[in-house]
Amino acid sequence: MRPEGGTARGAFSAVIFDLWQTLVPWQVDEANRFYDRMAETVGVESGRFREAWLSGRPSRETGPIVDHLEGLFADLGVEGEVDGLVAMRREWTKRSLVPRPDALETLAELRRRGYRLGLISVCSQDVPEVWDETPLAGTLDETVFSCDVGISKPDPRIYEIACERLGVEPAECLFVGDGANDELPGAERVGMTAVQLRPPGEELTESGKAWQGASIGSLAEVLAYC
Repeated sequence: MRPEGGTARGAFSAVIFDLWQTLVPWQVDEANRFYDRMAETVGVESGRFREAWLSGRPSRETGPIVDHLEGLFADLGVEGEVDGLVAMRREWTKRSLVPRPDALETLAELRRRGYRLGLISVCSQDVPEVWDETPLAGTLDETVFSCDVGISKPDPRIYEIACERLGVEPAECLFVGDGANDELPGAERVGMTAVQLRPPGEELTESGKAWQGASIGSLAEVLAYC
């Protein structure tokens, strides 16, 4: 909920969103099934593949996914081309980038009110590659993908890049995220106002659970800040 004595309506000129588990829900069961499909494709036991895949997050989220997969294949002792797995990942990501029911309407209303809209996402290369084929294409003024800029949340530089692209100062920005990757304190450390999206019944990461600041239950509630 909005804190008593919080930032006054109209104090912001931009709203910056996280992607996964914010604009788009992260479907844990679907992701796990996809990890199993990738494991089967490369001929590796599912648990072993999943452990290697998850431990390699920093690599693929700050650089080319092909480089990451070639290293993953080497670590697992697998021979073969990575192109098929890259294509499989791209298609899965495109199908998964389905906004929350109130996301597009909220973004449209914020834009109608004159706010600059941004995105900062910790993600692998498949996300920007399919972005223009998803319902979110064209809804944001600027998008910052960690895999493109080579840095991830909560590095202050990734927030600064978003502000520079939007043409605003951090103090003019409201940042909205679920709290993964220590993103909310990271946003506050650069001077933004941060609010957590905390829908009832949805699981949070450990850093999300640790957040003690302002929270909302739906994306539509962002409008109360603007």
